[in-house]
Amino acid sequence: MLPKLNQMLYYQIASSDEEEAAIEYKSRIADDLEDGLLIEVPINDKNGRYKRLFLGDELSVYFITDDGIKNYFDSHVTGFKEDGIKLVKIRKPDPERITKVQRRSFLRVPAELEIAIKLPNQARFVCLTDDIGGGGISFLCDGKWPLSAEQVLDCWLLVPFRNGTLEHVPFKAEIVRVVELESGRKQAMIKYVSIVDFERQKVIRYCFEKQLEYRNR
Repeated sequence: MLPKLNQMLYYQIASSDEEEAAIEYKSRIADDLEDGLLIEVPINDKNGRYKRLFLGDELSVYFITDDGIKNYFDSHVTGFKEDGIKLVKIRKPDPERITKVQRRSFLRVPAELEIAIKLPNQARFVCLTDDIGGGGISFLCDGKWPLSAEQVLDCWLLVPFRNGTLEHVPFKAEIVRVVELESGRKQAMIKYVSIVDFERQKVIRYCFEKQLEYRNR
């Protein structure tokens, strides 16, 4: 499903500045063209300020359907148009590359990805995930680390994509459950408690790439 005329788009703008990349903007679709979408100048959802976009700016976008499903896609600025007000032209998404996510049913896939953990006592360690998803992660670590339910962790996940790029995804998570394994190691199940949509989308994109990979085997 493609976004429709007058529908609201929400997005982050790719930036090397982490604070800037985390800001969410929104704007209405003013026109649906054959080769793109014309959107109004984006506005910061928190302070109401307008954001100037430049040709080539990369956008991580989502729109919400009537049934509450978020539809994610990547786009970029391809031009501008003056039509009484200034409009921004962005690339129209390929319907096959739109990722649909319902908040209560995030896809999870088995994956051994590197994750860095900082405990409440400031101790740090690096281990591997067991599976990951848009709602949470499980990881395996040495049994010496003092993990317990309801602890809040600072985490950094290293996510590799099929095109060869690597992304770091920072977030805060709460431990839901800890299982002590016969090997002496621990398995911890965590859920996100603070993650911006721009970062969550990276995890979701990885999950869908892995799902397609499994299907094509």
